Amino acid sequence: MKTKSKPEAKKRTIAPVSLGCAKNAVDLQVRVSKMLKEDCIISPDPDRADIAIVNTCAFIESAREEAEAEIVRALQLKSAGRYGQVMVTGCYPQRYPDAVAKFPGVDVWQGVPSTWEESALPGLRFTGQAFAYLKIAEGCSHKCAYCAIPEIRGRFRSRPVEAILKEAQALLDTGCKELVIVAQDPMLWKGKAWSEDKKKEVPCDITDLLWALDSFDGDYWVRVLYSYPNEITGDFLYWMLNAKHAVKYIDVPLQHTVPEVLVKMNRRAAVDMSLAAADLLRETVPGVTLRTTIMTGFPGETELRFKRLMSDLGRMQFDHLGAFAYSPEAGTAGAKMRPRPPRKVAEAREKEVMALAEKIWKTRSKRILGKTFKALVVAPGIARMESQAPDVDGVTHVDSGRVGEFVAVRLDKVRGFDFIAHVVKEA
Repeated sequence: MKTKSKPEAKKRTIAPVSLGCAKNAVDLQVRVSKMLKEDCIISPDPDRADIAIVNTCAFIESAREEAEAEIVRALQLKSAGRYGQVMVTGCYPQRYPDAVAKFPGVDVWQGVPSTWEESALPGLRFTGQAFAYLKIAEGCSHKCAYCAIPEIRGRFRSRPVEAILKEAQALLDTGCKELVIVAQDPMLWKGKAWSEDKKKEVPCDITDLLWALDSFDGDYWVRVLYSYPNEITGDFLYWMLNAKHAVKYIDVPLQHTVPEVLVKMNRRAAVDMSLAAADLLRETVPGVTLRTTIMTGFPGETELRFKRLMSDLGRMQFDHLGAFAYSPEAGTAGAKMRPRPPRKVAEAREKEVMALAEKIWKTRSKRILGKTFKALVVAPGIARMESQAPDVDGVTHVDSGRVGEFVAVRLDKVRGFDFIAHVVKEA
């Protein structure tokens, strides 16, 4: 006599939304991957699901406003019957654990992971097939006067080398062609690795890890984000010059160039290198692409000091230049500092920096029109060259090429911060 088998339980659908930085997105990938292993599937409709997950950022005011707007939107969809539950995760609930009272209807209010879960490798990539963010550390031990990240994420903790290499190999095995190394400060990564010569574990640093990541078979890129100017070593630059898979791209988050402002920011160690970084890096690594981000309106930034900043930026000619107006963050040293330029002044100066960025870009981008470069196709009709980091720089629009393959592209024209190009051959 045959017995009836129990019907398979219906899987719950989830609709994840990730806000903020790539490091935050990696946390969500791990969280969602664990849910997929249990009883969930990704909803085909992002506005209809059993569970909505809003993974938030809370670094600056604009990020908090974006998080709050997305939470409200999710709750409205829940009220309309399109979401069953709303889960809010990440930096916003971590920083403001009691703020859940502002959002009636939120079912789960959960901060960032308290420990690094080594076994929980992401089973999916929000970035698609072509590239992936590889997080090598958590937290930050710097005490920059403007930054709340140490409060939110805790002290800097390096991820073990074995876990990083295991994930890197898994990513490459699934067709990933670019490993984007992320942490709050990758240059501070430290670990231990087995030495066959000494028959014991020995200390290793970021360049040792990068050489290990360069040792896998296949054609792929390794890109490092970010590199504080005073922490860039000769060993790191040697890796960039000589490693088979290294991308010649350095994101140097200067924040400012004027010594008096940098000292107030508690970035005294970066004063000398902030002014010399661009020239030194270009001299050491020919062809390197340089990016930086500038903060305007920090306490102590007078009109004269801002003009000095603009003069420095004009001289250094960064390939990619971003800016944001200072946002006083509760609990940081900078929030108590006076005098401080008014918000409107800080925002006006931000626009001036971005106008300069556009001017520099127009000049520098025209110099490479007609030239051919290797590029990675990351989406249909969209590729990125070595000079274009994901999410922060422009892209290259191409006329052919399969997602996840390298192609050689000839640059035809500039459109905004993007290039229009045609594929001349598969790379």
